[in-house]
Amino acid sequence: MSGGNQALFFLVTTVLELVIWVFWLRLLLQVVKADFYNPISQFVWQASRFPTDWLQRFMPTVRGVNLAVCVGLALSALAYVYAVASLINLPVDVVSATLHGGLKLLTMLLGLYTFTLFVQAILSWVGPGTQNPAANVLWSLNEPLLRPVRNLLPPIGGLDLSSLGLAIIVQILLMAAILMIAVLIEQSPLLLLSGLGAMAAVLM
Repeated sequence: MSGGNQALFFLVTTVLELVIWVFWLRLLLQVVKADFYNPISQFVWQASRFPTDWLQRFMPTVRGVNLAVCVGLALSALAYVYAVASLINLPVDVVSATLHGGLKLLTMLLGLYTFTLFVQAILSWVGPGTQNPAANVLWSLNEPLLRPVRNLLPPIGGLDLSSLGLAIIVQILLMAAILMIAVLIEQSPLLLLSGLGAMAAVLM
């Protein structure tokens, strides 16, 4: 891949990954009922209005899950897969694109939680009780997962280790997802025939 193509590849994949993260945040913040008027929540909502607003006319929210945002997530992941395949000149069929798109969403979700948990762990150590828009969003996202972990891992010496412990668990799950991609590429003739084996590292 030439220097110009590498720059284009980096630009396209970075933009599409940011789009996927925005849709993930929109979905998760709605599910956990985060403060809608938080500046970060407002930014995520504004950044994900297309095509969510249009799709919401036809798709309801079911038990706190915004189906329109789910469609936006799926479309973003498929766009990522097809864009990567196009840039590296590899054929992609619908089944392979759907599979790799799903795995991309999974790895990005786990990566997002790894990041937010580590940041919350650091904040809880250096500035416990700090109130700001970022800390409030982190608390809204992570607290539903941290609550049961604290029952198993109580604070030690005044330090809350639940964020760090859960971040390690999420990181193990992320590595398992990456391993699953490698296994699928090795064992699935469909993935091998479609040429997607070369995309494994990229999609992670």
